[in-house]
Amino acid sequence: MSFMDKQVMNIGTVSELTGLSGRQIRYYEIRKLISPKRTIGGTRKYSFLDIEKLVWISRQMEVGWMTAEIRHSAGKRRTDPAAHG
Repeated sequence: MSFMDKQVMNIGTVSELTGLSGRQIRYYEIRKLISPKRTIGGTRKYSFLDIEKLVWISRQMEVGWMTAEIRHSAGKRRTDPAAHG
């Protein structure tokens, strides 16, 4: 496992790094665009890969994509290494 995969950041840190509000990040989770790990106490934990994905999601939202389109495209990104970036 790479350090990029380790889910160690809380939602406040992720919000600071991405410029997204906690509300936006939780909305993306509700829409099943991101799936952070949870601690036993229920705290969300994010990785650097999650941050990259959140930035990508927010860009797609800015250009008018619907969450269903983003979810579909994100599935393709996982299976196509050339699609990352």
